[in-house]
Amino acid sequence: MGWRGILGFEYGIVLAPLGPDISGPELVAAVANAGGLGLLRAPDWMKRFAVLQVYWGECTEELVLEAHQAGVKIVPQVGSVEEAKRAIDAGVDAIIVQGREAGGHVIGQDALISLVPRVVDLVGGQDIPVIAAGGIVDARGYVAALALGARGVCLGTRFVATEESYAHPTYKRKLVELEKTEYTDIFGRARWPNAPQRALETPFYVHWRTLPSHENETHQPVIGHSTIHDTEKEIRRFAGPVPNATATGDIESMAMYAGQGVGLIKEILPAGEVVKRLVTGAQRLIHQNFSAEIY
Repeated sequence: MGWRGILGFEYGIVLAPLGPDISGPELVAAVANAGGLGLLRAPDWMKRFAVLQVYWGECTEELVLEAHQAGVKIVPQVGSVEEAKRAIDAGVDAIIVQGREAGGHVIGQDALISLVPRVVDLVGGQDIPVIAAGGIVDARGYVAALALGARGVCLGTRFVATEESYAHPTYKRKLVELEKTEYTDIFGRARWPNAPQRALETPFYVHWRTLPSHENETHQPVIGHSTIHDTEKEIRRFAGPVPNATATGDIESMAMYAGQGVGLIKEILPAGEVVKRLVTGAQRLIHQNFSAEIY
């Protein structure tokens, strides 16, 4: 089962790399200490690590070889069967399959329930764990992913709403208070074009959701400041970065990304408790509900 581990880690639970600085060292360590795999949104100067996750670009054989020569396992995140096939052919160590339900930047259009089994079938008997991402926040989602053939799950939104997350307290609070998200592209159009996101339906977002396609953040007013990787940055209206703990200004008018499972998040928890509840809850569900013979 998925809680028996992937990529040398105790459990098949992965913390998505959350920027800017949201998945910092404290959150990554908390997830890792609980037996999961914590992915850090790494600055350019980082040189040695166990697992490299790549996203939104071609995962080539050359890149895989370079990682393997350095003793690093490489795990791309994909949003389509075509991307998954190229990654498998390149010799990757695992694949994160992202459904359209996911929060933040969304690379594909397919729902997780249809995409994961197709990728699992592509992998076949090869030792390439498939990790499901998108809308998963609790043990029920974990078990559902295992039923689809995944060997692990990758969570972003649920880990943003933890004590160790470096997200701004207002962002965390909104994840508990709000229940709706929308697939959009109004944030960060200039810096990262053609990169749609799933965002919380905050009052700011609802007011601006029909932003004309020619508008972007470039000439918008500065609504705040944030320190990202030790560098202070201006945050303009419609900019892509979500507010981290250093953010100041009009926090509620900043981007707040979330997956469709956000309505299931009812409290801010320690990250280790999130991992524990996922594992024990999944074990209990399978034992109580699915271990009996089915007629």
